[in-house]
Amino acid sequence: MEAITNIEFNKIPLVKGIMIVSQHIRVDFPFMQIQAQLDSLVKAAKAAVDLQADNETKINQLMHIFYREWKFGSAEGIYALSDMLWLDKVLASKQGTPVSLGSIFLYIAEQLKIDIVPVVFPTQLLLLVKKEDGSRWYINPLNGETLSWHTLNLWLKATLSPYSELDDEQLDVAENSVIIRKLFDTLKASLMEEKKMELALKVCETLLVLDPEDPYEIRDRGLILVHLDCNHVALSDLNYFIEHCPEDPVSEMIKIQIYSLDSHPVVLH
Repeated sequence: MEAITNIEFNKIPLVKGIMIVSQHIRVDFPFMQIQAQLDSLVKAAKAAVDLQADNETKINQLMHIFYREWKFGSAEGIYALSDMLWLDKVLASKQGTPVSLGSIFLYIAEQLKIDIVPVVFPTQLLLLVKKEDGSRWYINPLNGETLSWHTLNLWLKATLSPYSELDDEQLDVAENSVIIRKLFDTLKASLMEEKKMELALKVCETLLVLDPEDPYEIRDRGLILVHLDCNHVALSDLNYFIEHCPEDPVSEMIKIQIYSLDSHPVVLH
């Protein structure tokens, strides 16, 4: 298994980057099985899509296959969010999040030489197609629906502030490395919520390999270690966060956490 520090994530398909990081987190992650499943989907798509058609026609055909025939889509009923992010679980259930479903869709599209790119919007991952007339076509990877500027603006207001206004900068093409980081941050949070602390710690440690001095990742590792009763190591991580992010509002809560773990007072600045 290649060290993830040697991987140029922006030069490989998004789904491959997700698979590589997942393999470092889960010893049972079925990398080769997932690759075989993806190859099978690509083969089926190539047989069903008119590869000589224009880009927009090919996208519409692929979306029909992906969402209508194969029935990929959002989760229904009671589910664990982490199961919507692990690619092996997503391929098995055909249920996922915008980023997990989007990464699979993008991989198939790329193999069919379809021009479509990912965008990290404040609410979720989007798919972007630049049309021949110069306009932009935004697609929700959760269900294949077209998203209007009005809808995206409403999402932004609901998520950030009623006074927020959408602009083009919030809809820039995203690098794979940024998307991967966001996915595994979400996965870490979901594993913590599901009380799967050992696996959440593994996610944290893997992300720290990519950015060893990230104070927020070190903070999260400390909080996970508290749950695992590794208080001595946790104190080191939590103090690191306070030292490097003293103005962060969370720092005050972290100081209280430290007081509860250690009889020695923390110097407050």
